[in-house]
Amino acid sequence: MSESSEKVYQCLIIGSGPAGLSAAVYAARADLEPVVLSGMDLGGQVSKTDAIENYPGFPDGIQGPDLVSIFQKQAEKFGAEIVFDSATAVDLSQRPFKVTTYGGEYLAKSLIIASGASIRELGVPGEQEFTGKGVSYCATCDGHFFKGKDLIVVGGGDSALKEGIFLTRFANSVSIVHRRDNLRAGVYLQKMAKENPKISFLWDTVVTEILGEGTVHSVRLKNLKSEEEAVRNIDGIFVFIGHDPNTGLFKDQLEMDEAGYLVLDRHMHTNVPGVFAAGEVGDPYFQQVIYSAGMGAAAAMEAVEFLEGLEGPED
Repeated sequence: MSESSEKVYQCLIIGSGPAGLSAAVYAARADLEPVVLSGMDLGGQVSKTDAIENYPGFPDGIQGPDLVSIFQKQAEKFGAEIVFDSATAVDLSQRPFKVTTYGGEYLAKSLIIASGASIRELGVPGEQEFTGKGVSYCATCDGHFFKGKDLIVVGGGDSALKEGIFLTRFANSVSIVHRRDNLRAGVYLQKMAKENPKISFLWDTVVTEILGEGTVHSVRLKNLKSEEEAVRNIDGIFVFIGHDPNTGLFKDQLEMDEAGYLVLDRHMHTNVPGVFAAGEVGDPYFQQVIYSAGMGAAAAMEAVEFLEGLEGPED
């Protein structure tokens, strides 16, 4: 058993994205000495984002990793401890709550879940085989590998259009494949994409197979209305079809909706007293950095109030 398991922490935070680190700032300022389990990637999805242009205080925009670094420094300045480890199991039936990690076990009087959401895959033949060999889920990470190439972007929301527009910096052409005949993205992004000469659209269409030899060289497409199939030669495919909340650890312990997002009240409470959540793990709608940060702050404030009200020998 690790040394950490011998101590009962006031507040343990799972996740180090905007929600988790904002919660850490507020919890640390309240002298809770919070511990943040960072997960595999400090900063979560934000750490892989190129330019964030809609976060207040940065009129010229800021790189995702730079914003994460600022969050981290601020949290640590006030006394938060960031541990580069991931939770592998939780037990919310006991008090204090027990969280098992790769490195050991942690006991905590309050828990803030900010584990975020993971990218959703297509689930078609060839996807796993060619991931990193022409299949990507991050334009800002891999776009520069496709200079002068012909690409496909799958999706119809803000992320798909934003990343598709970004890819035109490098690619010869970008074809956006969408299973419907209208986009879900915001009006401004739609306008930008439709006015970009490098971008075209394939409506009512899905990718059914990714083909290649060593690397991707084509995809099999199916029109959902005509049911016609065709093979299209491409050099790469970028997938932006949504996210799945990272809530598997909490199955049968916390209330979730049909999509697996944690059900929260307006004060970031889960159905278990002392367990709070923030960010995309409980936000299927907005999924914005500023909103996640605000949820993290609120969750920490509620954790402070919860701890102040605790009574009994475990205090």
